[in-house]
Formats: sequence, C-alpha cells, structure tokens
Amino acid sequence: MSLRKWFGPSKEEIWRQLCDETGADYVQGGFWKGDKVQATHEEWIITLDTFVVSTGKTTVVFTRLRAPYINPDHFRFSIHRRGLFSEIAEWFGAQDVEVGHADFDRDFVIRGTDGGKLDALFDNPKLRELIAIHPQIHFTVKDNEGVLGLPFPEDTDELYFHVVGVIKDVERLKALFELFAETLDQLCRIGSAYEEAPPLKL
Repeated sequence: MSLRKWFGPSKEEIWRQLCDETGADYVQGGFWKGDKVQATHEEWIITLDTFVVSTGKTTVVFTRLRAPYINPDHFRFSIHRRGLFSEIAEWFGAQDVEVGHADFDRDFVIRGTDGGKLDALFDNPKLRELIAIHPQIHFTVKDNEGVLGLPFPEDTDELYFHVVGVIKDVERLKALFELFAETLDQLCRIGSAYEEAPPLKL
C-alpha cells in the first residue's frame, strides 16, 4: 500500500490545489526555508506556511498565517476559544472582554488594548462567523516575532494565526484567507489599519 493511501495527499499537493483554486502563489522555500503560499488582498500579502517548535523530547508542527499591515493607532487584540487554560488564566487576572454578542462572548476569550475598538471590530457579523467556523483558533495582532523573527518597522504590526498540526483541508484554508481579508478590511473601517502596502515582506 502506498504512503499516499496511508496518509492522504501531501501538504504540497493540497496547498498547490489551494493556489489553483484561488490564484494564490506557491513559493518553494529551498533547503533552509519551507514552502509557503502567498495571496494578495488589496495592498496586503497574506502568507501561509508551517513552523516547528522543539520541546526537547519531541517536535510540534504548527500551521500559521501572517499579514503585516500599518497600524496607526497601535490597537491590538487576541482571540481564542474558551477552555480550561483560559479559565486558569482568568484566575491569575488575565480578564477577557465581552463585545456584546452573547454566543460569541460565551465561546471565545477576547482581549485587546481598547474596549471600544474591540466592540467595533467584532460588531462585524461576517467576521464573527468566519472566526466561529474554526474548531481551533488563536488569532491575534503581534508587534514582533521574537528575537529570531524579522524586525518590524515602526507602526507596522502583523495579523497572526496559528494552530497545532498541518492544515490539509482546502476549504478551511480558503476560510482562513477570507478571515484575514475581512479582518484587514474591518481594521481599516475602524481606523486601525491603512490600506497601503506595509514596509515589511515575509
């Protein structure tokens, strides 16, 4: 029996199919860098790739999407599904914010630097729907990628998603790209992004 029958299509097969169906670009990474998919929405580039974290005894693969953008008011947020670890975090004072939509507030832990901006961001029903369809989600704005990441220019932040494992579901990947596009558009509407190319290339 072939490996394909055991494990299904490879990541490259699925991601190339994604590119064929959406017009995104498949970029081969070579020896030192992994392959990635890049899609353009207005002036922004949304990048899909994977990365590995070593725990010492094992390694964990993550799928991530990133999109740098100009953030004029430095508004940042994070959202993930509610669970045991979020409840523990609340015990230590990391309080989440309610944005006025009962089901959404019940299911997700939402934090941010400006409560009014959070309300305005998540008042978008399409955005809430695009978040809610994912069984696992960690979606945030980052102002850097740590000591090993690229340095970010001033006023440039990064919309960022990651999840454990390699996503090999074309429809889910399409939905993630749509989530990024809708979030960037909504950030522009509330004055927390500029619709222009950021001075940062991934």
